[in-house]
Amino acid sequence: MAWTWRFEKADGTEVTPAVRAEEFPTQGDAESWIGEEWKELLEGGADQASLFEDDTKVYGPMSLHAEQATPEGEPAEPADAAEDAEGAQDAERD
Repeated sequence: MAWTWRFEKADGTEVTPAVRAEEFPTQGDAESWIGEEWKELLEGGADQASLFEDDTKVYGPMSLHAEQATPEGEPAEPADAAEDAEGAQDAERD
């Protein structure tokens, strides 16, 4: 199995990424890579990316713009949930 990214403009037109994309052995490796490279990909003309396992689309398109970086079909984590998690950690330390 190989994990790969497809890069697109906002209108869905495929673009060649500014950073050489490769095949990854795991989903985690692919996601770590895009987490490190997304700014260069965005600056190079890609607006969004979709993740594939072989020929099967796993998710996407996912915006590379920071304010919109949630994969399509997946809800963004509410700010309150993140704050609740931090509060619970603080309470455990007290």
